[in-house]
Amino acid sequence: MIPVTKPFLPPREEYEALLDNVWQRNWLTNNGPLVQQLEDELEDYLDVPHLNYVSNGTIALQIAIKVLGLKGEIITTPFSYVATTSSIVWEGCTPVFVDIDPETLNINPDLIEEAITGETTGILATHVFGNPCDIEAIQDIADRHDLKIIYDAAHCFGTKYKGKSVYSYGDISTASFHATKLFHTVEGGAVITKDPEISHKVQRMRNFGHAGYEEFEGVGINGKNSEFHAAMGLCNLQYIEDILVKRKTQWLFYQDLFEDVEIKSITLNPEAVFNYSYYPVIFENEDITLDIKESLEEAGISPRRYFYPSLSDLEYVNGKLMEISKDISQRILCLPLYHDLTEVQQKIISSTIKKTFQVV
Repeated sequence: MIPVTKPFLPPREEYEALLDNVWQRNWLTNNGPLVQQLEDELEDYLDVPHLNYVSNGTIALQIAIKVLGLKGEIITTPFSYVATTSSIVWEGCTPVFVDIDPETLNINPDLIEEAITGETTGILATHVFGNPCDIEAIQDIADRHDLKIIYDAAHCFGTKYKGKSVYSYGDISTASFHATKLFHTVEGGAVITKDPEISHKVQRMRNFGHAGYEEFEGVGINGKNSEFHAAMGLCNLQYIEDILVKRKTQWLFYQDLFEDVEIKSITLNPEAVFNYSYYPVIFENEDITLDIKESLEEAGISPRRYFYPSLSDLEYVNGKLMEISKDISQRILCLPLYHDLTEVQQKIISSTIKKTFQVV
């Protein structure tokens, strides 16, 4: 069986060494020393001023919407994981979809302005598959219309834009440290900002609003994370450079294997250092896509339809047809990509796809 992804795990003894200290302290959660250490090390590694570690990437999005005071309508992409849209709805706001660029698969900034109304308070854009959006164009629109920007940067660990971490942009960038990500803490996420006042509010908001044992600052939620999760993150961070190098090598090997095949990938932002976190392939039509998916599954290989369906088709949104997003969502597969995936396995995947093409 070749899964679509598999978590990287550090040497068990390194993780257990940190857990020994957790047992000695008996401090399991509530902003423990490992959580604080992880935040410090991530700020240093990513070169960002304020990073608040939270329980997952979805809570990070919900806190971001709440802390920026967004109300009414939020312009967003229909091509992302469901949490991008569901977080908007969960926070009592209305997602307003803008279609995507067919090459980058990111929100098309040329279409944003016409979607802005008097009810619009923010833009929530996803850097799809770790490929940065047109950041300057989005920022220019936000500045002219006094809108806040949240970037769903769940896929972006290790991605840089114009020499800086892509997390440096927008009013807030959110991260996911889920087990499937390049860098993970089993479950986890982060709210990242350059604004110290926003960071202070996030710190309170993720912990019920506590400003002390008997003091509260505003409404909060339980968005904390534990020492056990932070320990996994501290271990994994030591290997992130090796992980990034290996992932790029695997991604480029796929490119070589599919050089003579009629499939398309995403167009990368030329200003970015890409992290190669996913390998999406886009086929000519949905029938071929489903044939390829079936053939791979019959061979014990698990691709994934990231992202299907287009979020504008969700039953709880009033989304008008987003033609490009809907079309791409029907024709795209992400192929297996993880740290110990071998070249032999990649060759099996590519040969299975090539054989299916000969049939269809």
